[in-house]
Amino acid sequence: MVRISVLADCLKTMSNAEKRGKRQVLIRPSSKVIVKFLQQMQKNGYIGEFHIIDDHRAGKIVIELTGRLNKCGVISPRFDVTLDEIEQWVVNLPPSRQFGHVVLSTAYGIMTHEEAKRKKTGGKVLGFFY
Repeated sequence: MVRISVLADCLKTMSNAEKRGKRQVLIRPSSKVIVKFLQQMQKNGYIGEFHIIDDHRAGKIVIELTGRLNKCGVISPRFDVTLDEIEQWVVNLPPSRQFGHVVLSTAYGIMTHEEAKRKKTGGKVLGFFY
């Protein structure tokens, strides 16, 4: 079967492993977007360490799960979001405004909605986690 979105597969695999109570999960194939998304999750404390394994093919990633991740997902299609519209996405996606993060792909790189507000930039919505 053809993979439509490697990011969607990655996040769904992580979510399923978290629900099953696994301590670590193997993600394949790897991509730059997945790595940047995982760095945002790690920076906010939702996952532990992750290691990129280069097998001279598509690559693999081993992620240590901490048990903090409730849900993560991809927004498809990647909607354009201006600085003013970010708040509406933050209200709609996570269950509460106090926690949860919306990940955007901006001209300054992949970042959470808080960083995008600080840098005063919009972008495309990649996904969310909480």
